[in-house]
Amino acid sequence: MAKTHSSDIKLHIELDENKVPEKLNWTAKDGGIENEKAKAFLLSVWDSEQQETLKIDLWTKDMPVDEMKKFMHQTLVSLSDTYQRATQDEKMTATMRDFCDYFAEKLELKK
Repeated sequence: MAKTHSSDIKLHIELDENKVPEKLNWTAKDGGIENEKAKAFLLSVWDSEQQETLKIDLWTKDMPVDEMKKFMHQTLVSLSDTYQRATQDEKMTATMRDFCDYFAEKLELKK
C-alpha cells in the first residue's frame, strides 16, 4: 500500500474593529512559504453536492487600486490557463485569453 501525504495551506487574517482585513499572511510549508505577507487572496472551492462554487475574496484596506487591477488581470489570465489544462477546450481558452487582453487594454495595463 502506498504511503499518503498530507499538506496544509494556512491563511492568517488580522481584522480591524469593523472586521476589515488589515494584514494577510499565508503559509504553505510544502511550497517553502512561511508566514508570507499578502495584500489579497481569492479562494474558490467546488461543492459537488450543491453544484456551486463557494468563495472567499479578501484584500487589505491599504491595497492600492492599481495593484488590485493587476491582481485581477493576472488572476483572469491564470484562470484561462487552468481552464485549458482542465478541459483541453482550446476554443474557449482562446476566447478567455482574448477577454484578458481586452481587460488589460481597457484598464491600460498593457503598454
